[in-house]
Formats: sequence, structure tokens, C-alpha cells
Amino acid sequence: MRKRPSIKVIIEKHNDGYVAYPIGLKGTVVGQGDTYDEALTDVRSTIRFPIETFGAKVIDLDESILEAFVAEAEVS
Repeated sequence: MRKRPSIKVIIEKHNDGYVAYPIGLKGTVVGQGDTYDEALTDVRSTIRFPIETFGAKVIDLDESILEAFVAEAEVS
């Protein structure tokens, strides 16, 4: 049995819902939903398409992302 890839996902909360996008996946893949769980479910579904269509080469394996952080930076 082949191990499934584990892809980290950023989920943003906006006034009108949630947006989710993966880190380390080549191309643009976005999920959305009214709730956190809906956005996560949607992005999982959208991640499957490029992997099933183009194979594991769409996953950027050269860059190992351990964690993702959110920070604010003032811009003058």
C-alpha cells in the first residue's frame, strides 16, 4: 500500500466564509466554505484532482515545510 501524501493547508477566515489553500502544491488550488470544516473538505477535494491527473510531480517535494505561521508586518 502506497502512503498518501500529507499536504499542509492554510485556512483563512473572512467575513463571508473561509478560504483554504495548500502549501507546496504546484499550481493554484483553492477550497472555500461557510465553515472551517467545509473549506477543509473542499480543498481536500480540489487537491485530489491535480494529483490524480498529473501524478505526484505536482507536489513540491524539494521544499520540506514543517510548519506555517501567520504574522503581521507593518508596511510604511
